[in-house]
Amino acid sequence: MSFYFPNPKTKEKNQKKIQRFLEIIPGTLTWLTLLGLPILSFFVPVWVSIFIIAFDIYWIYRTFFISYYSVKGFLRLQEGKQINWQKRCEKINNLEKYLIEEKKDEKLLKEKIKTTAFWKRKKRKKLKRELKIIQKHIQELKRMKENNVKVWNWKEIIHVVLLPTAGESAEIIEPALQSIANSVFPNKQIIILLATEEREPEEHRLKKANYLKNKFEGVFQDFLVTVHKVKAGEMKCKASNATYAAKKLQKYLDTKKIDYKRVIFSNFDCDSVCHPQYFSALTYKYITNPKRLQRAYQPIPVYHNNLWDTNAFVRVIVTSSTFWHIYQSTRKEMVTFSSHSEPFDTLVKVGFWPVNMISEDSIIYWKGFSYFHGDYAVEPIYLPISLDAVLAETYWKTIKNQYLQKRRWAYGIENFPVIMRAILPDKKISFYKKIKVAFEMLEGHHSWATAPFILAFLGWLPLILGGEKFNQSVLAHNLPFITRYLMTLAMAGLLVSMSLSFLLMPERPAKYSRRKYIYMLLQWLLVPIIAPTLGAIPALDSQTRILIKKYFGEFWVTEKVRKQ
Repeated sequence: MSFYFPNPKTKEKNQKKIQRFLEIIPGTLTWLTLLGLPILSFFVPVWVSIFIIAFDIYWIYRTFFISYYSVKGFLRLQEGKQINWQKRCEKINNLEKYLIEEKKDEKLLKEKIKTTAFWKRKKRKKLKRELKIIQKHIQELKRMKENNVKVWNWKEIIHVVLLPTAGESAEIIEPALQSIANSVFPNKQIIILLATEEREPEEHRLKKANYLKNKFEGVFQDFLVTVHKVKAGEMKCKASNATYAAKKLQKYLDTKKIDYKRVIFSNFDCDSVCHPQYFSALTYKYITNPKRLQRAYQPIPVYHNNLWDTNAFVRVIVTSSTFWHIYQSTRKEMVTFSSHSEPFDTLVKVGFWPVNMISEDSIIYWKGFSYFHGDYAVEPIYLPISLDAVLAETYWKTIKNQYLQKRRWAYGIENFPVIMRAILPDKKISFYKKIKVAFEMLEGHHSWATAPFILAFLGWLPLILGGEKFNQSVLAHNLPFITRYLMTLAMAGLLVSMSLSFLLMPERPAKYSRRKYIYMLLQWLLVPIIAPTLGAIPALDSQTRILIKKYFGEFWVTEKVRKQ
């Protein structure tokens, strides 16, 4: 029996009603909050005041919680960069011998630390970091030995990197290809899949594809180019292009008699610049995980390609997005985003991406989750993958495009009704897990659209609308001081973000003076403006569109501009 995943555009009457009912839930909850608080402030200002204070306390808890795990994720990212992943791939097949070697290295490091003079702090610190990494790896190798894990041969793994393009120039795509070519993992085990769109002007499309193919001729195992034409029932979206290209790849692999289980498929944005060790780290995680086919693999997205070139509003948005994904990498509930990797065998089993949905990066995770009855998770790869921040010809067009990109990201709530239709009837998924999935999605998107308004504006409504009797109460007198004090505490999270932003920041280009660092610091003063305008409003926009059936008809492609 083939795998079934609900169609968001179903024609079946009963399923259509369920789909529509589930669609209206997120937007309804959001608007009930935004409209309900002002109305209730007039009738029951005391209860609204208590709710606002409770919400502020919850927000402080949430801020400290996210800040703590962001720091934890950041430290893991720094550790991931220090590991020689290719060496691990090459050594892991002889586990017994590798364990003995690592124990010897552990002993040598301990001796070095003992004999290093105490005033050589930097050297001692570096040695201690190396020792910690080796000790963690030794424990991992011991667990693998105890559990008799069958490790696959890394030399039999093939990576396919999909780079979908719908008009981007070769100038944008070339650095992504160059970063793959610069990988420490052997290029002869990598296939490039450039997925173009038929609707792109033929002359531009052919010129781009031919230039890139010629530029990297002989570098990789193969360089495939597909041309996708939107068919009836499909949307103009990244998902339909990816599915078309993946099906073409499937035929190619069948011709070459290549086992799908030996193929790892990386769906990258065409501007994705990967870390030199990414494919080695990905390979190591894949060949050593007994549940390798039930895992998606996610590097940490950073927006460093042009971070120094874009404006302050965008820098705050994309830096905050990076912190969010670093935090998410520490959670079991992590979902794939932007550029990520999956076993090709799993992609075939779930039928690839839906061709009539906008948010292809997360929905493919939920198809895997549904196929494996909830026993599916994301394995974080603690290495960065660098993407373009939004940048257009003018300052204000850049801000407008950032709004449109955030709106597209927020449109990921379209997944909610489809996911619920997929997992609710599944008796193999526990009721608790179903409720948890529903709550995670609804709470996340609800907070996205409402929290900045509650924190910035709605907290004052009881004082404005509560009437003279309420304003003479002790609670009314203290409410501004309580909320101000609580929000001051919440600023600690912003300080953590500011600190991490400077630690994560790419090297300053020579064309910018050191004064640019001052702007990088002062940009965080824009948070109170950015949070509602480029955070909450795009989310509210997307949820409202789905609520009133003004669905997006196609995938909005972010314009990519590079400053010379």
